Order: sequence, then C-alpha cells, then structure tokens
Amino acid sequence: MSELLIHSMAEFGELIVQLLELAGAQSLVEIGAEHGGMTALLGDYCARRGGNLVAIDPAPAPGFGAWAATQPHIRHVAAPSLEVIGDLAGIDAWLIDGDHNYYTVFEELGLADAVCQRDERPLLAVLHDVGWPWSRRDLYYAPERIPAEFRQPYSYEVGVLLDSPDAQVNRGFRGMGQFACALHAGGPRNGVLTAIEDFCRIAEAGSRRLLYAHIPAVFGLGVLFDAEAPWANAVAEAVMPFHDNALLARLEANRLRNYLTVLDWQDGYAGRG
Repeated sequence: MSELLIHSMAEFGELIVQLLELAGAQSLVEIGAEHGGMTALLGDYCARRGGNLVAIDPAPAPGFGAWAATQPHIRHVAAPSLEVIGDLAGIDAWLIDGDHNYYTVFEELGLADAVCQRDERPLLAVLHDVGWPWSRRDLYYAPERIPAEFRQPYSYEVGVLLDSPDAQVNRGFRGMGQFACALHAGGPRNGVLTAIEDFCRIAEAGSRRLLYAHIPAVFGLGVLFDAEAPWANAVAEAVMPFHDNALLARLEANRLRNYLTVLDWQDGYAGRG
C-alpha cells in the first residue's frame, strides 16, 4: 500500500492520531482512501482503540478493496460519499479527502454535521487540500455528479501555477486526464476553503460555535470542530502551534515552487522567456 506522493494526508498522520486520541474517537469515517496510506494509519489506530473505520471511496487505487477486506477494523464503501454519509451513525470523527470542490465538500460537511447532531455527538472534521491549489479552485474527479449551478467552467487539459488565477493548457500541476480543473480560481462557490468558510458562516448564523484551524503545509490541512465539545480546548491547544504558521507557509511555497519547476523542466518550459 506504499506510494510516492507529494500530497498524502498521511504526512499529518502523527498529528491526526493525536487529535483522535484527545477526542476519544472510536468510530471514524475516511472520505477518499486513494492509495490507502492514511487508511492504514487509521486502521492501526482503530485496532489499538477497539474502534472501527468506514473508508468511503468509489474508485480507490487498484488493490485497495482487496487489502481493506483483510483488515478487521476497516469497512470499505465503494460509493460516492454524498450517497452514503446519511446512512452512517455514531461517528466520532470525519476525515475528508475526497473530491476537492466546493459543492462536494460543502455537502459532505452538512451531511456529516447532521449525522452528529442527530446522534448528539460533537463534530470533528479533518479536511485535506484546504490550501493551494484547491482552496479557491474546484477540482472534479466526476464533474457530471456536480449540479450545473455549482459547477465551474473546467477542463481536463489544463493545469495550475502558483502565480496565475487562470489555468494553463498542458502546463503546471494537473490531472493528466485523471481529474479536471476549474479554469479560474476565486469567486463564489469555488474551492475547498471557500466551502468550509461558507459552512462555518451558516453555522454561526444559527448560533452554532465552531472552531477552525488552518495548517499551511502539504496542500493544507483544516481541523473543524465544535467549540462546546468536552475535548475542544485540548484539540485547540494541539493545533494552535500550526495554525496559520508563517514558517510552514514559507516552506510549503518553496516546496511547491520547486515541484512546479520540475514540471516545467519535464514540459520543456524551463529557460524560456
């Protein structure tokens, strides 16, 4: 289940496990398993704690389903998240790393929160890709599943650069046919972070108090949780050193510039102009 990636949520594994322990989480949901790096860490956590993990991914990497079937603490659900979240119950923590677009993330948070409120459990959601490039730009693995009024103009043939809100044809960080990018960054209903902010704004309008920590590394990690949870102070103290950390942000920018330079070399753009 190992894979060389520059974007894995598993890079945050130690911190995420610490947060789960502080919250006393037993029953977990992971949305977006992909290669299973984070799934394996969560499975180990559940084995130690006597808990269980539901891994939701309609199209994970080859071999994931067979591997998950051998893990007694893991249940793989091969369906889109929005079709199955409402059927779950008793969930202590949600790890959201699936389709990185406004509509999907906003709806996932709403459904997860509804499950928590129905079951009288506080919300704890850990979300990946809250930073560049998907903070303010939609990515679509399956654009046909996104209602037209929420779907940005997109293409499978474009990539993204750090210094341009406009996508570039066959240049920059891109899906190579695996996913589509919104043609432009910014504006309403565009991007993962925009979805989180809108969700929090609506919750606060209803007198709900949520806390959000933003960790600017490895494409960004967000931690969203109920301020009134009995473990809220402990979780806040654990994430505070990383929240909007300027050093982490500079390191991430440097990492991305180096990565995009390598892509330019591969694409033959380096040295032009």
